[in-house]
Amino acid sequence: MQPAATITAITITMAERIDTQALLRLVAWLSPAFPVGAFSYSNGLEQAVHDGHVGDAESLRRWLEALLCHGSGWNDAVLLGEAYRAFDDPLRLASVIALSEAMATSRERHMETLLQGEAFLAAARHWPHPVFERLGEGVAYPVAVGAVASAHATGLEPAIAAYLHASVSNAASVAIRCGVTGQRDGVGLIAALEPTIAEVARKASAASLDDLGSATITADISSLRHETLHSRLFRS
Repeated sequence: MQPAATITAITITMAERIDTQALLRLVAWLSPAFPVGAFSYSNGLEQAVHDGHVGDAESLRRWLEALLCHGSGWNDAVLLGEAYRAFDDPLRLASVIALSEAMATSRERHMETLLQGEAFLAAARHWPHPVFERLGEGVAYPVAVGAVASAHATGLEPAIAAYLHASVSNAASVAIRCGVTGQRDGVGLIAALEPTIAEVARKASAASLDDLGSATITADISSLRHETLHSRLFRS
């Protein structure tokens, strides 16, 4: 028989390998290089800059913190969590797919989440799994990420955290291109929002659909107004 210490060491090594594999997949799926076209969308931030709601690093931090805690970031996290838990239940998964599409607050937000979801699923097929056959077409981005992450057992809270981190990183990139902040302050923004991302991921991983809700009315209006913005860099 192998000594207990040896068995424990083998068990720890296997667990570390599984954790590392999950981490690598989340890093790949939610990196700027993953072809979901995130760079094309601002989720209304471009309009917020145009209207003067966001004009520097601090106002950008407050804007994004509100979205994470009380707006689209929170709702996306809750929907991702529901999709994660429902990935092997076709009826439950179909229900969250329909709900997530219905919750898009504007035409551009609807386009953004569905096109990114479609692009995510197309690229994520390099990690094959039967879950892709259950998802079909017209799947919102957070639902696509949640179902695929669950299928590959990445862990729910890490998946939500990675998704929100990617959203904040993309917003920082949008702000840089809109002239709100420079690259150094953009990185500082990501660092400053790290505790918020971790806390929202923790709460959302234990939340249910009953916890969905938004109080970021100005952000929703910005998303609607962007549809008629004359000169713009982004699709939303």
